[in-house]
Amino acid sequence: MGLKVLFSAPRSRWDEWRTPLTDAFSAEGLEVDLATDHPPEDVDYIVYAPNGFLSDFTPYQRCRAVFSLWAGVEAIVGNETLTMPLTRMVDPGLERGMVEYVAGHVLRHHLGIDRFLGTPQGEWEPVVPPLASDRKITVLGLGALGAACATTLAGLGFDVTGWARTQKDLPDVRCLGGAETLDQALTGAEGVVLLLPLTAETENLLDARRLALLADGAFVVNPGRGPLIDDDALLAALDSGVLSHATLDVFREEPLPKPHPFWTNPKVTVTPHIASETRPSSAAKVVAENLRRAEAGEPLLYLVDRTLGY
Repeated sequence: MGLKVLFSAPRSRWDEWRTPLTDAFSAEGLEVDLATDHPPEDVDYIVYAPNGFLSDFTPYQRCRAVFSLWAGVEAIVGNETLTMPLTRMVDPGLERGMVEYVAGHVLRHHLGIDRFLGTPQGEWEPVVPPLASDRKITVLGLGALGAACATTLAGLGFDVTGWARTQKDLPDVRCLGGAETLDQALTGAEGVVLLLPLTAETENLLDARRLALLADGAFVVNPGRGPLIDDDALLAALDSGVLSHATLDVFREEPLPKPHPFWTNPKVTVTPHIASETRPSSAAKVVAENLRRAEAGEPLLYLVDRTLGY
């Protein structure tokens, strides 16, 4: 019957994933029995989403690897019952969606589009934006998504600085690495994009002290993880004018509770975690490639380092 692969994600997603995964496995020459109800003792591999039904991996003694459908793994990386290799999702469709979201909102704030949308008819307000080359943008996080966004913004002409835990090298992007350079990356930035993983070291990374390093009137775009920003510090910076606007796609609690002040603050744009999404048509090929690699004894793609948390 071939390899037993368990699809452990919300059952509402089964119909949209079943055919792309089946086709991708077939294209790799793999004989796979994909199902949502394999007995634990029969499972060879698990295709996994953190909001699915599986939290205890102890019964899956035969399982050789877990392939996450999500880019972020903070919800599972600390699970002590998950002892087999874990991979995260790096999906071309997810990457392109994120690039489009980030570029769109950075351009929105750079061009001052909101100002003209809110100008009453009949009022002539000739405010000319600077060129992109005169706008300093900092991208925090230079993994697959952050690197793609940073290089796209640089391609649009922005003066881009990228920061990551370790030193990276990207064309036309000033790259800084290490905790000691974070303040340098933020100082004077007129726009900040957050695409870091959520770890103990990155929680509340953008706090009151670091927000004060930004240029007056800077904007923030966060499609990464909600807890990367200290919510109270962000609201205070918006109220004081240190920040001009924040576009937020991710939050500490989702859906964002209706009483939360982000909903009513005119300087905050809330989008409901739609910056990008794993696309079955492209992501299924990533899962199939990793399954082929596992069976061939080759190194897995996007293997999670449990010590780093991503």
